[in-house]
Amino acid sequence: MASYHAQAIAMIRKGEWDAAHRLIQSYSDSPACLIHGYLHRVEGDLWNARYWYKRAGEPMPENSLEEELERLDARYSR
Repeated sequence: MASYHAQAIAMIRKGEWDAAHRLIQSYSDSPACLIHGYLHRVEGDLWNARYWYKRAGEPMPENSLEEELERLDARYSR
């Protein structure tokens, strides 16, 4: 995976959601769209989150934010 995926996830783990959002919004690949969708879930903007998950080809998950971050981290940071 691209380093910007891991970088965005690392920013999220540090609580730097705005910085992660600024970084990831420049990309449109599926992993970037999933991370973007996650960030909108964090913000409580579920309509926008669904849009980004749909762009990634996945439904918005019903898991917790913590579980979703772990899922994204396992898929795109390691």
